[in-house]
Amino acid sequence: MPVNFEMQQLYWESSYAIVLALMEAQPDVDVETVGTEQLFRWIVALPTFDDDPLLAHEALLEQILREWYEEANAE
Repeated sequence: MPVNFEMQQLYWESSYAIVLALMEAQPDVDVETVGTEQLFRWIVALPTFDDDPLLAHEALLEQILREWYEEANAE
């Protein structure tokens, strides 16, 4: 049974699911132009994000950005 990422609750430790949700929510974005502050705003604005925004930190956001970049550029 396929996973429905649109309904999955998102938490900071679910970085891959966050990346997939961001790719759907921001399909035309050039990931290389996204900073961590913008990334943070987009993540906490995701309708299924259900974690404490205060748990975010620079290293976590940079990891999510790297993962997003890798996923967007995977062939």
